[in-house]
Amino acid sequence: MHISELDGSKLTDEQRTKLLFHGIKDDGRSGDCIFVVGSSKATVYRLPKAVELYHAGRADKVLFSGGVTWPENPATEANMLKAEAIRMGIPEQDILVENQSTHTKENVLASLLVLDREFYLNQVNRLLVVTSAYHMRRLHLTLQTYMPSWVDFTLCPVNDQNSREDNWFLNRAGRERIIGESNKLIEYVKQGILVDQEIDFGS
Repeated sequence: MHISELDGSKLTDEQRTKLLFHGIKDDGRSGDCIFVVGSSKATVYRLPKAVELYHAGRADKVLFSGGVTWPENPATEANMLKAEAIRMGIPEQDILVENQSTHTKENVLASLLVLDREFYLNQVNRLLVVTSAYHMRRLHLTLQTYMPSWVDFTLCPVNDQNSREDNWFLNRAGRERIIGESNKLIEYVKQGILVDQEIDFGS
């Protein structure tokens, strides 16, 4: 069934789990750049995965995207990630920053210019994409919608504390986040903001 055919108000917990999590895994490939989108907890959950990928030699550059600031720190999400990444051993010259975006679509659109200035877009073949597991489906569809068609993506999802595939339905925070994310994804696809995708819900 395609995402555009779904009714968010009628999805079961199992269907929401399949919609957001199933079929998303790291294929182990290397790429041109590690692409990390920011959040309030990105330095806790997303940054360690990016550092791991970099030190494993799977990409030579890391792009941090996010212009939002949070009350506890006046720096943008991207600049917070950069500062912590340097502390964790990534050389500053290998870090790219996009600090204007305020949501997922802008993460992608604003990063196009950064990537073009660094590599020329026609020479970008693959991005290693890092975000929270529950957010990866939407980010992937956003990349497929707005990035050049020749760019491929290796998805490197990370788990947070309450919104994992195996526990989101057991706590209030996780349930609210997953229901909100799945409903938002369906609505964006129906509006044509994101490309549609077929999801296997089984029998």
